[in-house]
Formats: sequence, structure tokens, C-alpha cells
Amino acid sequence: MSYSLQVAGRSRVVVGSAVAELPQLLPAGRIEVLTDRNVLKLHPELFVGCQPLVIEPGEENKRLQTVEAVCRELIRRGADRSTFLLGVGGGIVTDMTGFVASIYMRGIPFGYVSTTLLGNVDASVGGKNGVDLDGYKNMLGVFAQPRFVVCDTLLFSTLPAREIRAGLAEAVKTGIIGDEGLFALIERTGFEGLCRSSKAMDEVVVRSVRLKAAIVSRDEREQGERRKLNLGHTFAHAIEKCSREMNHGEAVAVGLVLAARLARRIGVLPAADEERIVGLLTALGFAIEAPVPMSELFEAMTKDKKSECEAIHFVLPTAIGACEIRTIPFVELAQWIGKL
Repeated sequence: MSYSLQVAGRSRVVVGSAVAELPQLLPAGRIEVLTDRNVLKLHPELFVGCQPLVIEPGEENKRLQTVEAVCRELIRRGADRSTFLLGVGGGIVTDMTGFVASIYMRGIPFGYVSTTLLGNVDASVGGKNGVDLDGYKNMLGVFAQPRFVVCDTLLFSTLPAREIRAGLAEAVKTGIIGDEGLFALIERTGFEGLCRSSKAMDEVVVRSVRLKAAIVSRDEREQGERRKLNLGHTFAHAIEKCSREMNHGEAVAVGLVLAARLARRIGVLPAADEERIVGLLTALGFAIEAPVPMSELFEAMTKDKKSECEAIHFVLPTAIGACEIRTIPFVELAQWIGKL
């Protein structure tokens, strides 16, 4: 299948074969490619005729030191403002690509081939690009839209089950935010069924991209509605800061459960919907309890990017397919968290 849509009027997202789509999407002129060591080894067909810049995989390498190394190599290769930077990889590679492209010579054009489910449904779409600082997720970053994103679900065949599961956490999040049909599809098909069916996986990606693209097009710089895309992430980023046990998707799954529990206690989410959220994430194989004490998570949350004037913009589910944004004072949040 091939599916295409626009994000914010400037970025094209294509769900289809990377090998088939890239020749039509890449501009004429000089192209530099950024990837990581694992993707280069697993998908050599994507690098025919080029010598990519290669970084080490892993969240620990998503930092300014890596950005500096990539920029120095671009200078060494003679890259100028007309150079196009193509990122091929998962969310770390695409985040790094967008960040580097946005600051190199004050900005060069860029695009992505997203090779992971997590990247397809979330990280590579929407124009957020950033790196971590002292363990705080994406603390340094910019808003900049790629010219295009190619989402190729056939590339998932080389992903370990843990990475596919991580991506499904973001798809579940999307369903809770605004697509009950997507949530039901994942419920109905299950983890094994999604891994076996490329048609079902394509639908998960298309529905996720469609909802995110619509939200980003209305609120590109996260002044209002786009904050809904952070559902579960306030808890998740705190988990990632305080513990190395979970990857991003696993932390998001716990964050979704905690957000659902909080929403039910506050009185905005029916108990049946909370049970449905917890039930799906459990059925997908996620651990649903935080790996560190809630007091540690709260301390990390006070330094979250979404905090402002002793309060934080918090996203709460109100149904399967609906959520709301609340500004919760930290004093009040501490009281609620103590009851989770």
C-alpha cells in the first residue's frame, strides 16, 4: 500500500516502500545520509551508492557531543547550505538529523526514512527535533519540519519484539487521544496478530500519522492542542530520567496507566475505560508499574519541559478517544500522585 498526507502544509508523510519512494522524494544535488551502526548493517539496500555518516545507537548517544561530531564531519565533507540531510533510522536518528539540519549553517533541508514502529507512529512525524541533557529528555531542541518522512513497515521485519511493542505503546496513546477505532483495532488484533499482518500494521501507522498530522497542522509549536500528544509522557520522561530499566515505549505504557489512574481518581475518566486501557497494555506484554518510587518521579516531573510557574500542563484521558489538558499545580499533583 502507499499512502501520503501533508503535515503543517510543508512536510509530506508517505507510508510505502522506502526503496521505491526515495528516488521520487529526494531533491537533485548533494545529499548526505545519517544513520546508526545497526541500521546500516540490517538494511544495506537503503545505502547503495553512498557513504553515510554513522553514529552509535542508543539514547545515551542522543546528546550535544554527537551533534558536534556529526557537524564536524559535515564540514570535513564540504557540506554547504544546498546540502540535503537524510536521516535513516529510528527516533534517535531522526531527532538527531532534524536537530543537526536545523543548526548547521543556520539550517539546511532534511528528510527521513523511519525504520521503526516507534518512529513511524510518533518520533519522526511532527517537526520536533531535540537531544537530551543530563538525562532530561529532549531538553534542547527546535521545531523544524522535514521535507518528507517515509514510513516503511516492511523494515520492521528486522526489529526485535521489544522494539515493536515499544512502538505499539505510542499507537495506543494515539488511540486514547482521539481514535477509538485505532485502540479497538489493536485490542482486536493483539500483538502477535499485528506482527503477522502487514495490512493491520499499515493501518496502525496510517491512523496514527493521520491523527498526529491533523493536530500538528492546527498547533505546530505546541501552544495548545498539540500538548495532547504528550499523554503519558510526563510520567514516562520521569521514568526514563530515574531508571534505565525501560525503553521509551515501555515507559510510555506505564505513563499511560498512571495517567488513566490519575484521571479516574480526579473523576474525569470512567472506571470501565481505565480498566480497558490497563487491560490492553497488559495484554500487549507491558509491565504497568513504575520501576522507581513515585516520590522520585515527582521530583523529576518538576523539571519537565511542560512545567511553568510551579505547575505543569498535564494531559488526562476522559474516554477512549478523548482527552483534556489541565494545568495542575505541583502542590496538588503531589497529593494526587501519593494516592496512585
